[in-house]
Amino acid sequence: MKKKRIASIDVFRALTMLLMVFVNDLWTVHGVPPWLEHASATADAMGFADTIFPAFLFLVGLSLPFALENRMTRGESRGKLFLHILLRSLALIIMGFFQMNLENYSHQAMLPRSIWEIVITVAFFLIWLDYSPRLQQSKKWLQILGVLMLVFAAIVYQGETNGQLVWMQPHWWGILGLIGWAYFACATLLLFGGEKLVFLIAAFACFLVINASARLHAPAGLWSFDQLLARLGLGDGSNSSITMAGVIISVLYRKWQDKPMRYTGVFLAIAAAFFLGGFMSRPLWGISKIRATPSWTLICNGISLLAFCVLIYIVDRRGKKQWFQLIKPAGTSTLTCYLLPYLHGAIFLSLLGLRLPEGIRTGWIGIAKSLLFALAIVLVTGLLEKKRLRLKI
Repeated sequence: MKKKRIASIDVFRALTMLLMVFVNDLWTVHGVPPWLEHASATADAMGFADTIFPAFLFLVGLSLPFALENRMTRGESRGKLFLHILLRSLALIIMGFFQMNLENYSHQAMLPRSIWEIVITVAFFLIWLDYSPRLQQSKKWLQILGVLMLVFAAIVYQGETNGQLVWMQPHWWGILGLIGWAYFACATLLLFGGEKLVFLIAAFACFLVINASARLHAPAGLWSFDQLLARLGLGDGSNSSITMAGVIISVLYRKWQDKPMRYTGVFLAIAAAFFLGGFMSRPLWGISKIRATPSWTLICNGISLLAFCVLIYIVDRRGKKQWFQLIKPAGTSTLTCYLLPYLHGAIFLSLLGLRLPEGIRTGWIGIAKSLLFALAIVLVTGLLEKKRLRLKI
């Protein structure tokens, strides 16, 4: 039997997705306070926007033990579960790879950037749509059409690097791709290693050490291992360490769910340890999302854990889930919510050239506009969800 969903995790996911759409829209606003935006690559600092992506990685870890257990309860074998993990990771990596290559799209390419963006986004929907029963007969052909659209997009793609035309390549992996690699690493470890806390904490520590080695002059052997992980797409271990932290917290919460005093005390102590480790190690590498320093990962873990504690109290213990009903679709159709702004930007901003008056895109009025835009995207996601138009991987 499928176990009851943890409401606080769903609400946390919805809030994080809402805020991700919000901060991603701030580029359309003039006069945004620096503390709201991403800090520069050279700065020893982090803005509010720098905490959203790691919160989502932390959420991936929070959800993993529940998701795997539900599938095991339904009788799925480890082999079938690993195939599910592999295909889900691949879907995220493919989407992230295509989206990341938008950044270097050349104005000399055969298709305008906006058209190429629409093609790949529609293709994502066709391939990974949660098809309703009435569309099951057409599902195979629509998915084939989606694959052909991605192949076409790859063939006609032209990027530009240092003035040279180049084909698609992994400059990094895009947000979805980074989530996909971290999900694959942590889900695989959890699947085959189980929920033994000693094992999970050791895995978290290993990822953190690898992250630290990438920021320092590490011993040759460790550095070689770090480079191997980078070639495999796992980067410097930062994303996987954040996700594994979420896995550990989830395992503890499942274990002590009926003992609020115990998990609250332990979670606050762990959050304090994250903050202490992050700030004490700050002189070694600084705080930076773009450089993915261990200080950034640890501090963001602390922030995410405190946010989770607050939501556990409000949603799970006080039963106030209805407070967040308006943004629920962002937590249940998260990938759809993430992709919709790409269609909006390509169609309304690029193709149609529609722009709000500059006064509405400046300062705190502009910030409020971005927040309302994020809410509108969530509401549209909800309408599509009712029509069974949502992505599911």
